[in-house]
Amino acid sequence: MTSRGDDDPAAGHARRLLRTATRYSASRCAALCLVSMAATGAGLLLPAVLGRALDLLLAHAPATRWVLCCAGLVLLLGLLDAVQTVLTGTVDARTTAWLRRRLTGHVLGVGPRATDRFGSGDLVARLVGNAAEAGTTPAARAALVAALAGPVGGVVALGLIDWWLAAVFLAGAPVLALLLRAVSRDTSESASRYQRAQGRIAAALAEAVEGVRTVRAAGTEDRETARVLRPLPDLSRAGHRMWRVQGRAAARAVAVAPLLQLAVVAVAGVLLTRGRLSVGEVLAASRYAVLATGVGVLVGRLAGLARARAAARRLG
Repeated sequence: MTSRGDDDPAAGHARRLLRTATRYSASRCAALCLVSMAATGAGLLLPAVLGRALDLLLAHAPATRWVLCCAGLVLLLGLLDAVQTVLTGTVDARTTAWLRRRLTGHVLGVGPRATDRFGSGDLVARLVGNAAEAGTTPAARAALVAALAGPVGGVVALGLIDWWLAAVFLAGAPVLALLLRAVSRDTSESASRYQRAQGRIAAALAEAVEGVRTVRAAGTEDRETARVLRPLPDLSRAGHRMWRVQGRAAARAVAVAPLLQLAVVAVAGVLLTRGRLSVGEVLAASRYAVLATGVGVLVGRLAGLARARAAARRLG
């Protein structure tokens, strides 16, 4: 059942709903953002510390302090990752529960008009599945800052090692930016179509269950089955499109990111032969190139946010 709840006013309601949901878990979102940023900072420090330790070891100089710093950073990253996982799960669960309570109370307050407009099955699909997807938005937004800080910090670190390294990377950065923009746009469109098709199936199924005695008495089981599953081709097309969008994004990232990393490492090797970089700095540059091309993390975050926004519009 296609509803009028997916129009522009619903998008405005969805934004307000998500803002209120984010404020509901504001302290935990702030903590998640801080933990994510701390993990990103530790990840950015590690290559530099590793490079310094390697240079000292190659020069047969005392490097115990730097090796211990490396070990400490690795342990800190493991601890922060565990805390980030717990906070993400907590924020997702709290936000989903709040959305379901808020929307269930609203539907019950509206009364029969809600089922007349949307259908009971479609309402259940929105309150259960769509609320769970929309509930991931606050945590995803909080972690997105750190996901963006990683690549930006990697580029800055390359520039601090040698400006040629940052220049080489930035030459290919527009391709990555276009990739991320296309993924966000296409995923949002596909997710909206997928969720609408789910809602139509749920609404038809609920109607069939409510009238199951009449269906049995009339012997129209096959006709009802066909009616319930009529939106299935649309659901399949939207689902396959989502996977194709993410597959194409992953393929492009696999093609572009390694080329940028190789370009940075190649330039670092040339600078090493000219005495402008040390072996440890080449190691650090190779690691920062990987961080700077963190497209996989950003693609995953943006795709998740696109699906969550589509679900929030259906709630709106």
